[in-house]
Amino acid sequence: MKILVDMNLTPEWVQFFATEGIESRHWSTVGDPSSQDDTVLGWAREHGWIVFTNDLDFGALLAKAGTLGPSVIQARTQDLLPAGLGRTMIEILRRFEQELDRGALVVVEPASARVRILPIRRPGLS
Repeated sequence: MKILVDMNLTPEWVQFFATEGIESRHWSTVGDPSSQDDTVLGWAREHGWIVFTNDLDFGALLAKAGTLGPSVIQARTQDLLPAGLGRTMIEILRRFEQELDRGALVVVEPASARVRILPIRRPGLS
C-alpha cells in the first residue's frame, strides 16, 4: 500500500505513515504543488498510489471519470494532523485494505467512515 498525501495535508503524514511501515509521499515531492486535482489523480492512477486528501473535489472527479482508480481517502474532519487523526487512519487502512486495493473512495468523518467501490456510478447512468 502506497499513500500519496495531497497538498492540503501536512507533510508530517509521511513520517507518521513511515513509523507504521506504510510507504507514502507528499505531493510536493512528486509534482508541482500548484497542480490541478486531476493531475494528482492521474499520477496516482498511473503509479498505483492511494490519494489521501481533505479536498472534497476528488469524489466528484472520480465520478466524472468513471474509472476504477485510483483509490482516494477523503478526510472530512477538523483535526487533520497525524497526532489527532493518525490512529483512525491506520484503522481505516486496515479495515478497508481490500477495497482500497481494488479501487474505492473512503470518506472519513469524525464518528464514522464509509466506502464506495469504484467506478462511482452517477444516478441515471448505466
